[in-house]
Amino acid sequence: MNRKKELKEQYKQMKPDMGIFIVRSNLSKKCYLEGTQNLRATLNSTKFKLEAGCHPNKELQKEWKEYGEKDFTFQILDKLEYDKDEIKTDYKEELALLQMVWEEKIMKENIQFYKS
Repeated sequence: MNRKKELKEQYKQMKPDMGIFIVRSNLSKKCYLEGTQNLRATLNSTKFKLEAGCHPNKELQKEWKEYGEKDFTFQILDKLEYDKDEIKTDYKEELALLQMVWEEKIMKENIQFYKS
């Protein structure tokens, strides 16, 4: 197998980190929580949308525009491990459950969520 094919096959075998991340306002103490099957890509996408002014969460977008990136913190809260069963590819249910667990933890800290 040539090098190009090897690299292509390695890329196909890569599994991105999946889990839950939070965007937290340092001023209003509100937060935005999201579960994803590709943490790095979704974090980059979220930052891009906020900077471009087109994030779907209007309340978060408004504060981002008003205060700027310096007043927000991005953090990965939890990572979800892949099953040993190589056949499974859909982790939406597991991510939804993990997100609900984190929502409960955050609500106990009296931190509000941005309205959807």
